[in-house]
Formats: sequence, C-alpha cells, structure tokens
Amino acid sequence: MAFAEQSTGTSEDHLLYLEIQHFYGRQMRFLDSGAVEDWAGTFTEDGVFAANAHPEPQRGRAAIEAAARKAAEQLAAEGVQRRHWLGMLQVDPGPDGTVLARTYALITSTPLGGPAEIRLSCTCDDVLVREDGRLLVRHRQVYRDDLPKS
Repeated sequence: MAFAEQSTGTSEDHLLYLEIQHFYGRQMRFLDSGAVEDWAGTFTEDGVFAANAHPEPQRGRAAIEAAARKAAEQLAAEGVQRRHWLGMLQVDPGPDGTVLARTYALITSTPLGGPAEIRLSCTCDDVLVREDGRLLVRHRQVYRDDLPKS
C-alpha cells in the first residue's frame, strides 16, 4: 500500500487529522474505562490487532474484544488503572481511501494508592477505513520499544 510521504496541507487534510485525533481520544477512553465492547467496536469486523508482545495477532472483532476483556479484568483485580496516551500523530491518506495513522504511545499504570508510572513505550501503526461514514481500525500493529520488532 503506497501512502503519501507528506501532507498537501489542504483543509481536508487538517479536518482528517482532527477527526483521527478525536477518534483516538474516544477509543482510548473506551479502553481505559473498561468499556471493551465499545473499544472493540472501533475495529472492523475482520480487524487485526498485532503486537510484537503477542505470539499471534488477534483476528476479528470478537477475538480483539475477548483479549481486551481479559486484560481489563486482570487490571481491575490488581487494582491498577491504565491510561493510554497517543501522540506525535502522522496521518497519510492512501490512494484507495484507507489512512495510515502512526503514533507514539505511552501507557501508564497507577495502582490504587500508589504512584503513576510509565509502564510501556510503543509505536502504533493503524490502517483506518471508513464504514458507514465512521472511521474504524482495519489493522493495528503495535511495537513495544523494549522488545525486538520481529
């Protein structure tokens, strides 16, 4: 998939950038609040969540939701609040209507009564598509900085 190397700076580019910022704000709030069904609903039905920390990608919205639910339940049992911060967003529209959205991600953990700490530093590369007028993740690739990329 070929993506533009640089934005043309049009108002459409700026509106898309803002739309994706809003999308990520909503998506990460779903995840961090434990609303895993809503979070999984931001992926296409056949979406993929791949990470160099996982032996195999999660394929399909149901599998993505199940994995997020398991993680949310474990964090709740441990009394830990996670927060995902995505920044340094780069948006590259593709010629086929898809969008490559690349971010840095910092994930904090705060145990009940304890101090917050940065738990992980990652990059996140998403292929976004539009279905029924709304953005969805078709493919997410997360690379934790502390692990090899392969």
